[in-house]
Amino acid sequence: MRIFKIFFFLLSLCHVAHSQDAKLKKANKLFMEKSYVKAAEIYEELKVNDSSLINLADAYYYNSMMNKAVENYSKAIASKVTIPNDMYFKYAQALYGTNNISKADSIMSNYKDKNINSPSFVSKVNMANPFIYEIKQITKGAQPGDFGINYFGDKLVFSSLRNTDSKNYNWNEKPYLDLYSANFTENSALENILPFNSDVNSKTHESNAILTNDGKTMYFSRTSLKRFKIGNEKIATVRLYKASLIDNEWTKIEELPFSSELYSIQHPCLNTDNSKLYFSSDMPGGKGSFDIYYVTINGEEYGTPINLGESINTPQLEQFPFISKTGSLYFASNGLQGLGGLDVFMCEFNNETWSSPLNLGNTLNSPLDDFGFIVNVEDNTGFFSSNREGDDHLYHFNRIENERKLIVKGLVRDKNSKELLSETLVTLFDENNKPIDSFKVGLDGKYSFKVKPYSSFKIEGYKPFYIPNAINFETDDSGIIELNIELEIETYDDAEELIVEKEDGYVYIELENIYFDLDKWDIKPNAGKTLDILVNLMKKYPRMEVQLGAHTDNRSTFEYNLVLSANRAKSAMNYILSKGIEANRLTSKGYGESKLLVNCGENCTEEEHAINRRCEFIIMK
Repeated sequence: MRIFKIFFFLLSLCHVAHSQDAKLKKANKLFMEKSYVKAAEIYEELKVNDSSLINLADAYYYNSMMNKAVENYSKAIASKVTIPNDMYFKYAQALYGTNNISKADSIMSNYKDKNINSPSFVSKVNMANPFIYEIKQITKGAQPGDFGINYFGDKLVFSSLRNTDSKNYNWNEKPYLDLYSANFTENSALENILPFNSDVNSKTHESNAILTNDGKTMYFSRTSLKRFKIGNEKIATVRLYKASLIDNEWTKIEELPFSSELYSIQHPCLNTDNSKLYFSSDMPGGKGSFDIYYVTINGEEYGTPINLGESINTPQLEQFPFISKTGSLYFASNGLQGLGGLDVFMCEFNNETWSSPLNLGNTLNSPLDDFGFIVNVEDNTGFFSSNREGDDHLYHFNRIENERKLIVKGLVRDKNSKELLSETLVTLFDENNKPIDSFKVGLDGKYSFKVKPYSSFKIEGYKPFYIPNAINFETDDSGIIELNIELEIETYDDAEELIVEKEDGYVYIELENIYFDLDKWDIKPNAGKTLDILVNLMKKYPRMEVQLGAHTDNRSTFEYNLVLSANRAKSAMNYILSKGIEANRLTSKGYGESKLLVNCGENCTEEEHAINRRCEFIIMK
């Protein structure tokens, strides 16, 4: 009898083990199919304590259940299972989402060498931002799951899970997304919320609609109903579609030609003139998980997708692009240094390149996901989405100018005597060498400019008889809000005998006269020797800029003399250019007989004509 009891006990153990193995296989299968909620339920029932802990934690992470994700990532690390590198990133992001900043920084150091939501970083981005954001949730109390808001003519369009008649999506066991339009009221509420027609809203997800300037075409994202095998997984990819407004109905739904069953393309946005369509995609050849791309639009033709490059895209997620009316790009990323989760960033397009992305700071971003940012630059209002309250909700904001009181100031002195140099023109340039502001100093020699933090500048002083001097500098958040720079300007010591200030206020380089044959403007050998002196002077002082002015006597007509003098000035300039002086340091001008030194009328002697017939060299800088 005892033998039979032992036999049945062992048999029951085998049955339990087999049952648990079957459940674990089912959970793993659900996880691979991205049915994360159902997979998590089974993992929890089985009380897994091996590598399945990572799947359980991921299931919670992908549904923004950060407390549960943190609990199970911690268990996975404690269980000594092999930890994939990207788990540290997700674990850190989950910790940021639960405001455990110090531990998140520690975990993130296993993934990359940058802290995320550190106090110094927050201080830096807040100082660097031109705006402070005042935000208000506008879908509080509504069915959770609203995001992807955009301007849509005089209305708004957004994506929502509020269609409770829809069947649930396996990923999160919530309804499929549909597109809705709404009015935004003065008391910051959405009214007249209406779903799009059944041509647009299908049995799968639709989101992130954008309207063309003429109001006749809409682009949006739609998830495919059919799953396609990619690697070891079956994936339902996201594709871009366009719809046409015909008889006041959105119809004629067409898939864009660069969509694919092998990768996703989503979150469309248009630039200001609708010549480019931006989007996010995980297509092969990118920098990471999802990158931002654009295609050109030419009528009904679309160009080849172009990646925005490493200055914007990272190995993680870059999504939800938006181009403002001023051409600024806003997008969400969890790969750039941020506050945790997806943060909103902004960058500008200058000189055919995108500037470094700027995090919009903690008056807008949170430790969780913040994304889908849009802004009306005319009244500095806009919208974005966030799951900071646990589910995706829509937020409205007003942005006000950030009063950043960083000042560069200093004195202008003579390099040798150290005397203050009044009447010096001090100019501030940006990182692209474009003048921002200028100031002529008084008797106290002081100058002062307001500058932006975390930027590069150049400051330059100019005064007649002195060599222009420039200093490059950068601003930061080190607590120095008054950055003193003393400009030292030295005289043209080796050229003092050549420099003269005349009654007209200009500073001239006095050289021997240059003579031309009658009605000619080619440079003769003796004239070349004179111009060589100027060439050597300009090579010694590489910041010197000179205007070459040619004058004639009063013989012949006024018009003829003007043309003749212009040709002579240009000929002298070309000679100097041929000696290696940069073109941007030289200008030429013909004055004809408009500035006679000897006004002798029709009774001029040859000597007087010779005095009037001259070339002059004015130091412009």
